[in-house]
Amino acid sequence: MRFSDLCEKEVISAGDCRCLGNVRDLEFDKECGEITALIVPGPGKYFGCFCREIEFCIPWCKVIRIGPDIILVDFDEKEMRHKI
Repeated sequence: MRFSDLCEKEVISAGDCRCLGNVRDLEFDKECGEITALIVPGPGKYFGCFCREIEFCIPWCKVIRIGPDIILVDFDEKEMRHKI
């Protein structure tokens, strides 16, 4: 699977079935080259579009399943919220 394929999929929280957005970046372990986290931009400040203050860093171990259209994750917003 290519990075561009991941970017096209929507990230969905398994707990509340909420759409978190699309993958914008990946975090790698520089020693072994494994993916450690998915980076998903947080909600926009104005009308849901502009001035994003946070991003979600979802650890790879929290990815439940990658399907043809979505990525299902076990998401806890408080643990995975990071200031930009």
